[in-house]
Amino acid sequence: MVWGRGFGAVGEAVGEVCFNTAMTGYQEVMTDPSYAGQIVTFTFPHIGNVGVNDEDLESRVDGAVGCVVREDVTLPSNFRSAGEFGDWLAAKGKVGLSGVDTRALTRRIRLQGAPNAVIAHNPEGEFDIPVLIQRAQEWPGLEGMDLAKIVSREIQEGWEGSTWELGQGFGDGVGEAPPHVVAIDYGAKDNIFRNLVKAGARVTVVPAETSLDAILALEPAGVFLSNGPGDPAATGEYAVPVIRSLLERDVPIFGICLGHQMLGLAAGARTSKMHQGHRGANHPVKRLDDAVVEITSMNHGFAVDNQTLPENVEETHVSLFDGSNCGISIKGKKAFGVQYHPEASPGPQDSFYLFEKFVGMLA
Repeated sequence: MVWGRGFGAVGEAVGEVCFNTAMTGYQEVMTDPSYAGQIVTFTFPHIGNVGVNDEDLESRVDGAVGCVVREDVTLPSNFRSAGEFGDWLAAKGKVGLSGVDTRALTRRIRLQGAPNAVIAHNPEGEFDIPVLIQRAQEWPGLEGMDLAKIVSREIQEGWEGSTWELGQGFGDGVGEAPPHVVAIDYGAKDNIFRNLVKAGARVTVVPAETSLDAILALEPAGVFLSNGPGDPAATGEYAVPVIRSLLERDVPIFGICLGHQMLGLAAGARTSKMHQGHRGANHPVKRLDDAVVEITSMNHGFAVDNQTLPENVEETHVSLFDGSNCGISIKGKKAFGVQYHPEASPGPQDSFYLFEKFVGMLA
């Protein structure tokens, strides 16, 4: 049991406790749909000190259910701030807990794995501990859980807007006749779509459970598979048959995070739950074709098992932390995926080439 000082929303939420090592971007983390069903422990002690704004949201749907931080949230000090982090959490219905030894909690997760827990905030300090413990014990956990269809958009949408620049905001659309990309939303971050536009694509976003016929009716030059939460094997029950059919038709495919994992499943590999996962903005990944090391942003608790890759799948990237798979390509196809998040500006521009590579395939 971990005690702290509650802030943000009053109430309680159940989820898996993970940790994120990024020093910036807490608002993007909290609005990333890939964190659905999770309580984020921030290892950087000063969270909330630059406030919040409307430009740093990654999605219109829920991400993390709560967060744990070391220091109390102070008044914001940043020229872009439009509000306080605690007030923003309260408005979003997310529970925060400060005053926690986040180093000790992180070590516990590293040694024992990511636990299920309940995060609770009551200004009166009154908690029914046995009931809270029971809720955590009865929560089934992320393994076997399909969360993509919960956080996915419900209707097809044409995407508008490009990447953000200081002093200019978000950019406008694309050229006169760009290649058309259909992006399947399994819990996507908006900045992915902006980067596809920046690379020269016209983007139509469709819900997670969109059928093969509906995708093909849009006449895509290529299909993008987005990030998202939950167990890829569970989401793959309806997604993998669609992806396999697209591969059979030689449709170019690019997958990120959950999309990468499901591309691996469609090609015949398997995925597995990681002991602690990879979450942060400082993960070194080795590109195997030229030995270049990219500094990447990551957020995943499942991975493609590189010991199960079939002969027609080439491993293209590996983590320098633990050797886990971070990229694949399908031999004889214009299809590839990466486990990390190139849209999150790691490096800060180490990985944008992936969007250019994909759009360049679509001529």
